[in-house]
Amino acid sequence: MSLLRAHLEKDVLEWWSSEGADDDLGGVHTCFSNRGELLSREKYTWSQGRWAWTCALVAEEIDLGRVSGDSSLWRERSARTAAFLADHAFLPDGRTSFRLDDHGRHLADENGEYATSVFADLFAVLGLAGAARASAANPRAWIDQATRTLEQAAVSIRRRTAKSEPYPVPTGFRDLAGPMTLLHVAGELERAAPNESTRRIIDQAHHDLLGGGDTFLGADHWWEFLPDQPSTGDTLLARHVTPGHLLELLWMLVHVSDRSDRITVPDALLTSLALRALETGWDQQEGGLLRYTDREDGGRPVGRLLETPYEALVQRTWDTKLWWVHAEAVYATSLLAQRTASPELASWARRVREYTFATFPDPDGREWIQIKTRDGQPLDDVVALPVKDPMHIARSLLLLNALETPRTTEETPR
Repeated sequence: MSLLRAHLEKDVLEWWSSEGADDDLGGVHTCFSNRGELLSREKYTWSQGRWAWTCALVAEEIDLGRVSGDSSLWRERSARTAAFLADHAFLPDGRTSFRLDDHGRHLADENGEYATSVFADLFAVLGLAGAARASAANPRAWIDQATRTLEQAAVSIRRRTAKSEPYPVPTGFRDLAGPMTLLHVAGELERAAPNESTRRIIDQAHHDLLGGGDTFLGADHWWEFLPDQPSTGDTLLARHVTPGHLLELLWMLVHVSDRSDRITVPDALLTSLALRALETGWDQQEGGLLRYTDREDGGRPVGRLLETPYEALVQRTWDTKLWWVHAEAVYATSLLAQRTASPELASWARRVREYTFATFPDPDGREWIQIKTRDGQPLDDVVALPVKDPMHIARSLLLLNALETPRTTEETPR
């Protein structure tokens, strides 16, 4: 067994199986401190959807012989979490309640609101899609709910009416995370139940990202927040970028394009964008990838301030070293190096992997210490949601293990 697979099975999946999975009520507990202490039994819809999808992937990888374990247990976890979401998370208008109690009762924020994030909606869709794909029954009700919510999310993002806690998008800007998440989630729903609606959303998201002209990515540009007016191009909002986001998006584009006869992404563009993310984001002082950097000069993001909450987040956490950034970078660099045969990306893949596995895995086998300071020390802070994320690490390690491991069995038909 490879060291990667041993770490995935023993330190990551086993920890979540014993400490996080709620096999009684359904779903997963994620309100852990950075050190793994359970602080609350509240269930964020954002995390429940991610867990349902991840459990489905674990089951599929077990069936393919690339991971050891009981696939029926993981498939049941996926289904029970999807049922928990379907029964409790969705509001009458198709959006989701951002936060639930252990039994699924809706919890309001300080303003009395329940639906505060389109990303919670989209991750609920992702969870239903994964559970439906992994289920022999492929429950129609889950697909119908997921499709309805995905369509509403796509409309609200396009009209800029979507709420997006904990990353509110200031007026006058569009965010990369919107079309990026639509592309991935619609792609996963398309795998579970192909239909014209999901294909249309995939095509539109791809156009918004790479369609030329006023788009987020191209041979000579990369925007995290795309300004409506050139006059705001000097702001911190316009100048900051998130290297981990771009690397995550690049592997998502590869996955979607590999399943589509309509979408292609040139290897040269993939290589150029990946190298730009790595060169801009790499911390020359301490190693590793910074959370936020300046798109022009790298390092600390700079620019004129508009005094928004998001700017305060960027300024406060720009130099943190985060689990999700490095998990996504490990898989993205390995996949892209293999796909493009770029020696530069192959070198970066080794560099990123060495830093990541020397920095984040918990020495006591309790998954990863997910939040670190710039110099790699544990940081007990909230940098997004007050949770231990159940998806990024497991997903990236499962995909990396699949990339490096041939199938030992044929996939079970579903």
